Amino acid sequence: MNMPFDQHSLVKDIVNIFPQSSDLFKKNRLDFCCGGNRPLSEAAMEQNLDVPELMIQLEELYRKHNGTAENMEVWTETDSEELIEHIKNKYHRELEEELKMLSPYVTKVAKVHGERHQELGKVYELFYALKTELLEHTAKEEATVFPLLLELESADDEKRAGIISEIKELEKEHDHAGSILKQLREITEDFNPPIDACGTYRLVYKRLEALESHTFMHVHLENNILFPRFIA
Repeated sequence: MNMPFDQHSLVKDIVNIFPQSSDLFKKNRLDFCCGGNRPLSEAAMEQNLDVPELMIQLEELYRKHNGTAENMEVWTETDSEELIEHIKNKYHRELEEELKMLSPYVTKVAKVHGERHQELGKVYELFYALKTELLEHTAKEEATVFPLLLELESADDEKRAGIISEIKELEKEHDHAGSILKQLREITEDFNPPIDACGTYRLVYKRLEALESHTFMHVHLENNILFPRFIA
């Protein structure tokens, strides 16, 4: 997969195209906000970084976050055990990582810009509510619900009813997470930052929108492909 940028691209442009690059830049003390208006190679050399090695790391990160789009038809034809492993590896693990990495940016933007942009207080509140809910939700799926689903074929009627009840509860949690995401989209005016927003401010909005897309695909796989197999 060819990246749509190279070492001669401006740091700020790379972050705009690929928001997760900010994690790598932050780790290497590359300023992508105020000092982002210069080529990546120049910024890297100033920090005595190995530019080819940095590009390798950037490409690995890009491939990880921009793999081929999900082919839903594949997963409708896959057995439940494989689908569950895919959900755990592709959605649960990536979700955990993104929530961890995004949290300090959300906190920083709310603290620095919250006085002038009061909606950021609500963004902070909604994000952390979403983070808590999603982490609790995925932990419950992996610890109890997914193992139960894989036992369903041999379950008696009483146990089957209990599993179906668990699925219904998960679907309610999906709806609530969707409601929080809807509020985030509304409060941010479709994730459009104000004209005076700094680079980090814009980064937060881009990553919140990406988190929304990731969560919607996650929920789709469960609500529309996995769960119907057990409650039809």
